[in-house]
Amino acid sequence: MRATLDEATAFLAANPDIRQVSLILTDLSGIARGKSVRVHELAALYTSGRPLPSSILSLDAQGEDVEETGLVWDIGDMDCRAFPVAGTLKRCPWLDGTAQVLLSMGEDAGLPIEAPDPRFKLSQMVRRFSADGITPVLACELEFYLLDKRAYLEQGKLFPARLEGGFPSDLTQVYGVGELETLRPFFDAIYAAAEVQNLPAETAISEYAPGQFELTLTHRANALQAADEAVELKRLIKGVADRHGLIACFMAKPFTEFAGSGMHVHVSLTDNNGHNLFAAEDLPASAAKNALLAHAIGGLQSTVADAMALFAPNANSYRRFRANSYAPVAATWGVNNRTVTFRVPAGGAAARRVEHRLCGADANPYLAAAAILAGMHQGIAQRIDPGPAATANAYQQADPGTFPGPALNWPGALADFARSGFIKSYFGDDFARIYLAIKRHELEQVSGEVTALDLRLHLRNA
Repeated sequence: MRATLDEATAFLAANPDIRQVSLILTDLSGIARGKSVRVHELAALYTSGRPLPSSILSLDAQGEDVEETGLVWDIGDMDCRAFPVAGTLKRCPWLDGTAQVLLSMGEDAGLPIEAPDPRFKLSQMVRRFSADGITPVLACELEFYLLDKRAYLEQGKLFPARLEGGFPSDLTQVYGVGELETLRPFFDAIYAAAEVQNLPAETAISEYAPGQFELTLTHRANALQAADEAVELKRLIKGVADRHGLIACFMAKPFTEFAGSGMHVHVSLTDNNGHNLFAAEDLPASAAKNALLAHAIGGLQSTVADAMALFAPNANSYRRFRANSYAPVAATWGVNNRTVTFRVPAGGAAARRVEHRLCGADANPYLAAAAILAGMHQGIAQRIDPGPAATANAYQQADPGTFPGPALNWPGALADFARSGFIKSYFGDDFARIYLAIKRHELEQVSGEVTALDLRLHLRNA
């Protein structure tokens, strides 16, 4: 639904102290891009959109143009139209006198090709289900590290966070209440800011490493809204952390010795009456009681290698995948089992869903959700059998051949993405080409970088 000028007018009337507004378009790497405008410029944004250069969707993680995308010189770095997303004009409580609004490019962007905008891609997946009278229901869980900002700036080292007068911890203390209470001022600020932004931030958990935490979002019967809120919550957490002298880090694996951070996506499907189509009072391991659920899982399994470059978009992403680390290593599924990739949580029939545990915290929420829905859609359309559920320790039963290449690695994931008919069918040839160009460009940069490990291994030994 297109945002209207009435929304901006009402917001400014209720918030007369706002002086500037951040316009945010999420690029293909999941990074916020855009402009900061004065409040008098909002009227034009809401009536006719805002011109942004085509190259804004060609950028790598460093913000550099990737010419091979064809979105830079080939089309003269032309202006395209981005439009505000309804319901996303909100105050930024961590920035005085500042608001933000999410932008998206769709069919009316003005590009000579279909816009490769991540949010637009998710909207296309939602429409596929809508055509069948089905509504995807989504919720995201975000894991992240809170780190000491001063220590990093002064020493170049990463240490778990502590607030003034607090004690740092080098212990894991998973589910530790004391760890949450030590950082109570930070979490109080998070929940206060989330309330201002009408974000349904819920449970906070001390996760499986020192300084690692998780925040959950409630499910939404609007996949676009759920992904918007994941994008907004990540920005909120980073902003509030900065005000507290902390760094909120969403890297998939910032520490060699500690657990990686994931983004778990919970998905169910409802009919036009809001009835959960995955519901089954008794869910045996075969999922025979609910063919739709079984086929959705089968689709996720069969497309996992094709979409791995979206679920794990960076070189660092692949350092997270280790057995017995609560990160997946194969396309397994199971019921009430955290050693699998696609988990059906315990609970009542009305809450029956799939928890997709593959994505790193660095994944673009729009593209991750789009790939999950696309996989489910194909599995249902082709009635793909997921096979028997894994029980007990699925790490010991895993077939690593179901993930990209001979092992979990970025080049293998990009190769699978490049030859995938599934990706081209659901995301389009232009998107596949542009995304691949950006990620191959980044791979070349990473592959050419001389690291500290290179020097440690070979400086004197070569």
